[in-house]
Amino acid sequence: MSLPCDWQTSKQKLSERGQHLLETGLWSDCNFIVGQEPQQQILKGHKLFLAMSSPVFEAMFFGGMAEKNDPIPIRDVQPEAFKALLEYIYTDKVELGSFELACELCYCAKKYMLPSLVEECTKYLWCDLSPKKACRAYEFAKLFEEPVLMEKCLQIIRTKTDEVLKESSWEDVELGTLLKVLEQDDLQINSEIELFTALERWAKSECARKTLDPANGKSLKSVIGNAFLKIRFLSLTPQEFAEGPGMSPLLTKDEAFAILMNILCTGNKTPMPEGFCTNSNSRAKPIKIHSTSMGHSASMGHSTSLGLPVMTSRHIFTPYGSLNIPLRSGFMNDGESSSSAMRNTSPILVDASINKDSGNLPNTSSVVVREGPKYYCLRQVVQQTDCLNTNVLDCSVTFSVDKNICVVGVQVPTQIAATSNFTRAIDADTSYTEILYAHLLDCDDTRLTYTHFTTKANFGALVEITFNRPVYIQRHEIYRVGVVFNKAGWYPVGVCSQNMSCDNVFFSFGVGNDAHTIRDGLIRSIVFTYH
Repeated sequence: MSLPCDWQTSKQKLSERGQHLLETGLWSDCNFIVGQEPQQQILKGHKLFLAMSSPVFEAMFFGGMAEKNDPIPIRDVQPEAFKALLEYIYTDKVELGSFELACELCYCAKKYMLPSLVEECTKYLWCDLSPKKACRAYEFAKLFEEPVLMEKCLQIIRTKTDEVLKESSWEDVELGTLLKVLEQDDLQINSEIELFTALERWAKSECARKTLDPANGKSLKSVIGNAFLKIRFLSLTPQEFAEGPGMSPLLTKDEAFAILMNILCTGNKTPMPEGFCTNSNSRAKPIKIHSTSMGHSASMGHSTSLGLPVMTSRHIFTPYGSLNIPLRSGFMNDGESSSSAMRNTSPILVDASINKDSGNLPNTSSVVVREGPKYYCLRQVVQQTDCLNTNVLDCSVTFSVDKNICVVGVQVPTQIAATSNFTRAIDADTSYTEILYAHLLDCDDTRLTYTHFTTKANFGALVEITFNRPVYIQRHEIYRVGVVFNKAGWYPVGVCSQNMSCDNVFFSFGVGNDAHTIRDGLIRSIVFTYH
């Protein structure tokens, strides 16, 4: 199709000219293949337009490890969301037609560091909340660190608890969300029985997802975490408990007897079972029905204590499983991920004694995820040396292992905050935005996996980079992992140990061709799984 001559003369605004370039693909110099099959689409772009709007695109096209693939795979975003992102970049306009599109576009905007677009998305989400969407919206807000939206969701949960718990979507929430609901002091329920029933429903659904027997008490108890610390059994009457929780397979006979004795007897000598709540205060806030106010509320909505209006739903919420939003708080990368669907992947459950971000992971630590254990081979720092990155800082290290494993990512240190006289000190209260590129190569320098990565990072910490797909590597073969830092600042390069073991897997670093090792002290940990 031929383009009209002198088309620029009919476009008065830059946004109109940008719209024309976006729609026609005229002068495009990059292509993206977006989404997962069979919904994948190829979209055209202009590197200059993209780079001047997003530091992530700037690093992707003009950084130290500029993207050479064409088309560039963007597998963790749906085509419609990426189209909306491009339209905003080219025209400064965005049309949010649904709650689910706003969620995914907000993820996309965070990933490519477009804060004004994030604000547009969150404003839309605030105005489209309902009891049906409150829990999922809370998970979304928590993932992307939106405290105002989180509080708005919790306010709906507190004031519309009965509706939230009756929704079928309740059975699909994450464990952390369930526990957050159970720990609220003020809930609109008639009795603690409603919370226990909701917990049991969720536990049965979770057992079904994990192919466990939902009728087995041990299976049910294994999936609910510390929920019993938050259920106030002692606020029930003896009859309520005996006819409700006392009959549930979630409780053993001994546990049910001990709880009933504590409800019945003042000063009872029988202790509550370990791990059970001892709070006897009722938090039930029964619904007060007033015909006049109810009619007004139904038509106009009502205000929360925060002054935020609770609006009626305009759209039907689609579960996160259809959004392909990866559940990785702070980890935003291009490429395919086995855990890209928010519903299908649990948040990482970290042992309370382990703090990855502070860098105090023991050599044999593991973090339990729904798919299985994830291990961190953390290298010991033998000698600390610092390096100033003025533009682009490369680092890489070769390694081999004595067992077949699956590499899923790496950990690298964040910047060391510098004072005005150039002495460097850790400032735990300060954060900055880190922009990285990472890849894994085989012994022939063939790229096996990679990622472009951005995150909000604390100074003096460790940050985990997750590759766009996990890679199975063979024992005694040599591989090389490389990371490119695109942020100016001081980094703790250091000298790290060359031999480490982690959970019976032995790693050798700096093996093979020494030319492949560059500032290898910046590669602090290999993140992997194995059977």
